[in-house]
Amino acid sequence: MKELEAEEIAEILSTAELMKMVMTSNNKKTSHLQGKSVVTLFYENSTRTRLSFEMASKFMGASSANISSSGSSVSKGESLLDTARTIDMMSTDIIVMRHNQSGAPHFIAPHLKASVVNAGDGMNEHPTQALLDMYTMKEKYGSLEGLEVAICGDIYHSRVARSNAIGLKKMGAHVRVAGPATLMPPGFDRLGCTVCKSVKEAVEGADVVMGLRLQLERQTKSLFPSVAEYAKFYAIDMATLSLAKPDALIMHPGPCNHGVELPTVVYDCPQSVINEQVTNGVAVRMAVLYLLIARRNQA
Repeated sequence: MKELEAEEIAEILSTAELMKMVMTSNNKKTSHLQGKSVVTLFYENSTRTRLSFEMASKFMGASSANISSSGSSVSKGESLLDTARTIDMMSTDIIVMRHNQSGAPHFIAPHLKASVVNAGDGMNEHPTQALLDMYTMKEKYGSLEGLEVAICGDIYHSRVARSNAIGLKKMGAHVRVAGPATLMPPGFDRLGCTVCKSVKEAVEGADVVMGLRLQLERQTKSLFPSVAEYAKFYAIDMATLSLAKPDALIMHPGPCNHGVELPTVVYDCPQSVINEQVTNGVAVRMAVLYLLIARRNQA
C-alpha cells in the first residue's frame, strides 16, 4: 500500500466492481487471463487469501498452481530466491507469495521476470486484504472520504492494520487504533492514525469497527496476562459496539477467535459484513491480477 497512489487504489476498487459482477453471474468465466499462468507460493498457512487468489485466476481463465513450503524443496533446504527463480523459469506470469519474513516479496521481485504479488509478508503488510476491506466499506458507503474507521486488537503483529492504515489515509478516511499497550507498536501514529487509550474510545462514533485476530503464533513472550483477560478488556462486545454509529459495519480479516476478538453474537449480527469480505476478496484479487497482466501487456 505504501507504493500505491490514491488514483491506483481507486482504479483497483472500480475494477473490482466489474469483477464482482462476473463472479456473481451464472457464468463465472472470462478470458482476461487466458494463456497466462499464476502460481501461489505460500510459506505460511492460509485459507481465504490463498483460495481466493486461486479462484480469481481460474475465473479469469489462467493456468494456476500452488506450492506450499512443506510440500516443496524448501523442506530440503532450498533458498527462497532459488525457489522463486525455479518457478519463474517455468514461464510463470504472476507469483503470489506469502512469507513469514517482512520484505520477502520486495527481495525476490527484482530478480524475476514474473510479477510478484504480496499476499502478506511477516508483520509488514497485507495489501490485498486492505484493498478488499476498503472495497467493502466503499460498497456500503459509496465513498471512503471522511469515514471514521476503528481498528482494535493486536496492532503490533497485524500487517492488516498497517496496510489499512496506509491505504485508508490515502483515500481520505480517518483511522483510530486501540489495543493493549504491549501490542501497540511505537510510532504507529506516524501512519496518520489516532492511537486511542481504550477500545471504547476508538469505537465511539465510528462508521466501521474492525477486530483483529490475536496472533499468538507470532508472540515469543507473554504480552498480556491471559487470553480470557484480553477478551474481557479488548473484545468488541455488544455494549462496546453500541457506542459506534447505529449502522456501523463490523469487519474482521479472519480467521476469528470467537469469544476473544468478537463474541459470536457480534460476528453474526446484521451489521457484520465479515462473510461479504470473503466474497469481495475474490473480486479485488481478480482486479489486481487483471491490472497486472494489462500492465505487462503494455510493457
